[in-house]
Amino acid sequence: MSAPSSPARITIGHVPIDALDFQAALRAILQLVERGEGGTVMTPNVDHVVLAEDDLRLRAAYADASVSLVDGKVLFEAARLLGHRLPEKVSGSDLFEPLVGYAAAFDKRVFLLGGAPGIAARTAARLVQEFPPLVVAGIDAPALDLDRDPETHDAIVAELRAARPDLVFLAFGCPKQEILMHRIARAVRPAVLVGVGASFDFVAGAVQRAPEWVSEHGLEWLYRLMHEPLRLAPRYLVRDPRFAAILLREIVARRRPKAA
Repeated sequence: MSAPSSPARITIGHVPIDALDFQAALRAILQLVERGEGGTVMTPNVDHVVLAEDDLRLRAAYADASVSLVDGKVLFEAARLLGHRLPEKVSGSDLFEPLVGYAAAFDKRVFLLGGAPGIAARTAARLVQEFPPLVVAGIDAPALDLDRDPETHDAIVAELRAARPDLVFLAFGCPKQEILMHRIARAVRPAVLVGVGASFDFVAGAVQRAPEWVSEHGLEWLYRLMHEPLRLAPRYLVRDPRFAAILLREIVARRRPKAA
């Protein structure tokens, strides 16, 4: 796998983060495409850090990530609290359309993988309308069970190899998309795999993205919780509060005197 793009890669919990601003992140991803070596692009938030505490597959995926960018104001501020000056928050949703625009302008093929039934098709239609030269090499939304027989992974690999995309956008959510990227990345080179979470829903108009001021104040989680309470309450109200203990552990570890 391609080496990490940033010389200033930090770690929170078991998740690495590259200290790149938006433009530098975009350049790093485009370099992966132009080099033709493949790679994976991940955008961790608080939930990813919490899940990586217990999921060794997710840890392995992040350890091998080509680019890993801080997605979420809470994780961004946590990094600052730990003494790391990250340039800015860079989400998968922020990167999605600029990368699609690049693909349209430079004759690169894209593949949309994941999302709810019908969403990838609606997303592709809107993107082609917005970026008329765009070549959508394929779309698929397979049912993905990471613990079952790997036949599904083999089918995805075969489909991507046949489609020959330069960029593959995955919208399965964490940890599925990160683990899947890690498992198939080498097999689908030179495609670069980019996790974009809910981006298909936003572009297709199925889910309204939080206003920028909400995101900048670290309240996007509350905005999304209010709009999808049944689906997101277990994550935001039950699972993610564990991040406070992880952060405290990191603070204590950094303040503990080093052995002589």
